[in-house]
Amino acid sequence: MAVETAHRQDGSDAVPRPAGRSGWTTRRWLRVGVSAALVVLTVLGVLGTWALSRTSSITDHLVDVRSPALVEAVRLENALVNQETGVRGYGLTGRREFLQPYTRGLADEKAAAERLRTLVGGEEGARDDLEQVLARAGEWQARVARPIAAAPAGAPAAEAAERAGAGKDSFDAVRRSLHEQQRRLAAERAGAGADLDGTRRLRNWVFVSIAAVILLVAALVFEGLRRGVTKPLEQLGADARLVAGGHFAHTVTPTGPADLRRLGRDVEAMRRRLVDQLAFSEEALTQLDEQAGDLRRSNAELEQFAYVASHDLQEPLRKVASFCQLLQRRYGDTLDERAHQYIAFAVDGANRMQVLINDLLAFSRVGRVHNEHDTVDLDTAFAATLDALSVPVGESGAEITHDPLPTVVGDATQLGMLWQNLVSNAVKFRAPDRVPRVHVTAGRDGGLWRFAVTDNGIGIAPEYTEKVFALFQRLHTRDAYPGTGIGLAMCRKIVEFHGGTIGVDSSYTGGARVVFTLPATGPDGTAPASEEPAAESAVEPAAGTAAAAGTGRPAS
Repeated sequence: MAVETAHRQDGSDAVPRPAGRSGWTTRRWLRVGVSAALVVLTVLGVLGTWALSRTSSITDHLVDVRSPALVEAVRLENALVNQETGVRGYGLTGRREFLQPYTRGLADEKAAAERLRTLVGGEEGARDDLEQVLARAGEWQARVARPIAAAPAGAPAAEAAERAGAGKDSFDAVRRSLHEQQRRLAAERAGAGADLDGTRRLRNWVFVSIAAVILLVAALVFEGLRRGVTKPLEQLGADARLVAGGHFAHTVTPTGPADLRRLGRDVEAMRRRLVDQLAFSEEALTQLDEQAGDLRRSNAELEQFAYVASHDLQEPLRKVASFCQLLQRRYGDTLDERAHQYIAFAVDGANRMQVLINDLLAFSRVGRVHNEHDTVDLDTAFAATLDALSVPVGESGAEITHDPLPTVVGDATQLGMLWQNLVSNAVKFRAPDRVPRVHVTAGRDGGLWRFAVTDNGIGIAPEYTEKVFALFQRLHTRDAYPGTGIGLAMCRKIVEFHGGTIGVDSSYTGGARVVFTLPATGPDGTAPASEEPAAESAVEPAAGTAAAAGTGRPAS
């Protein structure tokens, strides 16, 4: 026995169950229904074809055989009557013109007999009637007609008077045979007409039945489709709309043929999965809210830590440095060289700790304190950076040039810090045997601005192109290159906060090249009012009194 695997409402397989008609799919129901309808229509078509063929056959037989046979029988009778009239007139008058009907009647008799023999050749009774008529007519012709017609013209034939009685009896026999023949042919034509009427009535009933059966089949097909397909689909659609409208607890009830029930079970399984996912999402949202609360508390603690670090932690460091210096000034004469060295180490450590704390504060403020987005003219920001770095730039004799820089949307303070760190690193990590040269390029690439800061310094080895962006990662000692190793990490944080990327171009070998991107549009998708850069400008080495605020960049 064929079996069908039953499905639970959650979509899992259950124990197989017998697959009777309840296990039929829509395709199978349609195939069976169409096949049954075709069988019924075929039977009705064969019956209708038989009725039409029967009606046509009887009509053809009536038109082509029965009616022409009766007509030919009448013609045969007329031909024999004309013969009898001509012979009798000739016998009474002896005039030759009376023989013309007789002669013409002989030809008509022969023609009518041939046609009648052809029409009724397959019917024994009609053929016997014809032979009897022709036999009696031949007997009359032999006994009466031919002897009188052979008598000399000019005077009444003596044979006519002599054979008048015998001729009348003989021709009466011919008449009786003709009447019997015509009676039989008329009866057969009437019977064919009755058969035709009956066949027509049967044909009409057959076609009425065909029309009724077609209407019944159409009604059954419509009702079957409504109950087996349309209604289950409507119910499934209504259940799905209720679930889509937010009634997730509403159960989808599978009905209809097997495939539609499977579809209903699949939809119900999907509903249950969505309910489970929704419950999981709600639980995750609850956890996320809790984590957001924890994060807010953590941020508050971080703000408190930043405050402590910027005030409370720096105060002891300043005190340590100050008292160490006071100790050195007051007791400097009594201290040896090693003591002076120890005091210098303590003061330097306190100062470096203070710088490190300031750098950490600056790093933590990126995206948290300075996060205002406005149009920023990078040319102006770059000029402010060079002004801030005028002392180290002047001392190194660096030549700094740049392409026309665009206007972008971002935080002016953070973008200034970005330029300051990149340019100060390019100047700091210069080669000892050549004049530092730094060039900044900018170009539009679709929805991004691509920038490159290129120098002719000591460069960065390819294996360290990612390490240099890590926090506190240094590749050189502090004696060789001062700094805390936080500059490029801050650059990456600033660029990523603005929606861009930053990296080192490892293919450049003439120094170091740091490339980064910034969006050409703001957070709302609009471009700055004036984003096209102005004409290219060059900055000569400048001197000034402002201190260099940037931090060091680790390099190879």
